[in-house]
Amino acid sequence: MQAARYDLEARHPGWPARLGPLQVAAGAVAIRPIRLRDAGDWSRIRLRDQANLEKWEPTSPGPWPDRNGFWSWPPQWMALRSLARRGQCLPFAITVDDEFAGQITIGNVIRASLRSAWVGYWVSSSVAGGGVATASVALVVDHVFGAAGLHRVEATVRPENAASVRVLTKAGFRQEGLFQRYLDVAGDWRDHLCFALTAEEVGDGLVSRLVAAGRAGRV
Repeated sequence: MQAARYDLEARHPGWPARLGPLQVAAGAVAIRPIRLRDAGDWSRIRLRDQANLEKWEPTSPGPWPDRNGFWSWPPQWMALRSLARRGQCLPFAITVDDEFAGQITIGNVIRASLRSAWVGYWVSSSVAGGGVATASVALVVDHVFGAAGLHRVEATVRPENAASVRVLTKAGFRQEGLFQRYLDVAGDWRDHLCFALTAEEVGDGLVSRLVAAGRAGRV
C-alpha cells in the first residue's frame, strides 16, 4: 500500500495537497483537495451567487439551477478527481476560517518540455473583496512552481471582469495579450485577456510578496 501511494505521488506531483493558511481581511485562507461532501456548500453558494458567476463562466447546456444543484456536484467531483489522478489537473477547494468558500483549479497540465497549465477560480460573494482570491492564487501558484514542478501558469479573463483582473495583477501576473473571441461565455464568443507567469519571475514566491506588501499574513 505504501509503495503504491508513493508511486502515484511520484507520477503526479502536487496533488493532493493542503496549502496555507494565510490571514487576509476576510479570514484565514487555506487550500485543500475538493471533497464529495462539499456538495451542499458548493451548490448553496453557486445558486445564491448566480448573478455574480454566470456572466463570467463558459456557456453550458441547461439552466443554472440544474447545473449547480446538489446532485450535479458528485459527477463533477468524480471527473476532477479522475483527471487529478492522471496528473492532468489539480482541483482544490478554497476555505476561509475552515468553511468552504470557493474553488481554484490548475487545469490542462502539460508536462514534458512545456510544463504549463492554466489557473481558474471563483469565490463566494460573502468573502469577495476580502483578499481571498488573491491569497488563493498566490498559494496555488507557489505550489505548482514548487512541488508540482511546472514552469508556466496562464489565466484568461474577460476585460470587463475588473475584479478578476485586479486579483491577477495583485498576485503578480503580467498581461501578455488579447485572445479575440476566445471562449463562449454567457451565450456569445467573448474576448479574453491573457495573463501569465513563469517560475523565474516569482523569486521567493507570490505569498512572500503578498506578506511583504502587507496584503496577507502568515498564520
